[in-house]
Amino acid sequence: MEELRNKIKNLLAEVSKALEILDLDTKKNKLAELKSKMSASDFWDDQNQAKQVSSQASNIEGQINSWQELSQEVSELNDLSQDKQAEDLLKDLEAKYKILYNSFQEFSQELYLQGKYDDLSAIVTINAGAGGVDAQDWAQMIERMYLRLAEQNNWTVNHLSRSVGSEAGIKSSTFKVSGPHVYGYLKNEAGVHRLVRLSPFDADHARHTSFAMLEVLPEVVRPDTAIKDEDLKIDTFRASGHGGQSVNTTDSAVRITHIPTGLSASCQNERSQLQNKRQALTYLYGKLQKYYEAEQEEEKKLLKGEYTEAAWGNQIRSYVIHPYKMVKDHRTNYQSKDPDKVLDGELMPFIKANLEKNVVL
Repeated sequence: MEELRNKIKNLLAEVSKALEILDLDTKKNKLAELKSKMSASDFWDDQNQAKQVSSQASNIEGQINSWQELSQEVSELNDLSQDKQAEDLLKDLEAKYKILYNSFQEFSQELYLQGKYDDLSAIVTINAGAGGVDAQDWAQMIERMYLRLAEQNNWTVNHLSRSVGSEAGIKSSTFKVSGPHVYGYLKNEAGVHRLVRLSPFDADHARHTSFAMLEVLPEVVRPDTAIKDEDLKIDTFRASGHGGQSVNTTDSAVRITHIPTGLSASCQNERSQLQNKRQALTYLYGKLQKYYEAEQEEEKKLLKGEYTEAAWGNQIRSYVIHPYKMVKDHRTNYQSKDPDKVLDGELMPFIKANLEKNVVL
């Protein structure tokens, strides 16, 4: 019984420590601010912003309620374990402890997701790098991997643009992923991904190394820095991706360039030019927000695509299918000997390893 009491006390201490890190009072103030926006009569005039604010408020409210309930239940369990009659309830107390401990383990992931944009949706862009047709095929494999990750976590995906390869695969793909703390998770995946395999496109079936670059930005509906209309150059063009017959027969695709920084964003998968413009603006706002917050010139070059080349020496993770099987993250040294599972979306162990590496609790 004494061992169980100590376990419960330790859990109570861990929960208390977590509440300090989470700072629920600040979260309650943020929730009140969001609910005030939601009560405005013109709140739904801007559908995109309204959906983002509503989703953010729902996520924060859920987090507050979950932690408050957990804290109360652990505290009550601790009091009950100190009672003289606790010996008679040993099995019930042990069962309750296991439930609360598992809940804490699940909730504690949120302790690593306290960044400014971590509770927002993410805009993901995949670009084929060095390696020709193999790289374009690899970019499509990467795309499928993250779509499977989204499916496994019940995240919603909205495709913005997609450029198919000349022979196989894709040259690039951009899509928005929505769900609780999506940006907080996916921001860890930004960088160069390297594949080593026997090429299916080589007549000699020789071993090839291919690269793909992943860019991950938060979905920012309104950037902190004011953006002038005259600083935006808007171009329209014929869409070539998915979206139906009407998309492919009109100049509905939109590319928006921010002239002062040279940053640009495009969208072609919506049916109307207006919808594509809205999505492209959201994508561009995310780039601009990160650009203006970047303290080092190297970070700004990275956002503009001028710094990190999708080639040898810059990879954050290697996926080796031949001559052996292994996926290794070069930032954390976390490894898996089952590339097939990883390529099927089993990425959370890699993401969590990087979160734990970058955050000290």
